[in-house]
Amino acid sequence: MLWVQDRAAIRRGGRPCLQGLPADLRHRLIHVAANTPEDALFALEEGLKCRDLACVIGEIAGNPRALSFAASRRLSLAAERHGIALWLVRLDAAPDLSSARMRWRVRAAVSPRPRWNPAAPGRATWHAELFRARAHPPGKWMLDDADGTLRPVSAADAPDPRDLARPTVGRSLAARARA
Repeated sequence: MLWVQDRAAIRRGGRPCLQGLPADLRHRLIHVAANTPEDALFALEEGLKCRDLACVIGEIAGNPRALSFAASRRLSLAAERHGIALWLVRLDAAPDLSSARMRWRVRAAVSPRPRWNPAAPGRATWHAELFRARAHPPGKWMLDDADGTLRPVSAADAPDPRDLARPTVGRSLAARARA
């Protein structure tokens, strides 16, 4: 697996955490810290030509000029031609043109409350929206990381967003929790 990040992406999201990867991938990760988005795109394109890689992951921050529609098209064509899966993550980027086969928006979501303690933090949870795909209809899902497996959250487990918007009636949330 090749994981390429530009310098700004490393500042915004940090480097990959080896302990967070499945055990069989920890020693197979090749990490490239590119100085510029241009260097990152070059490394991604070259990585896609290597048939020994299982996949290529790229992280580029913002909307650099280097990541034009033509550049995304080159990456898409290289991934298709060589049969290598490509994920390009654009951190803090505004919507822009892309030739990607699938386009997703993923953001953090409110975690479901644990049954054993409703005041405790819940599992990591995300809202995922597939908003463009050539072979699939668009859709929205709420996902959580239950037992290391990404799964859809059932409607019964979904948190009530009104719980976050209750008025504090002149007291802080911490003071209300102590009462």
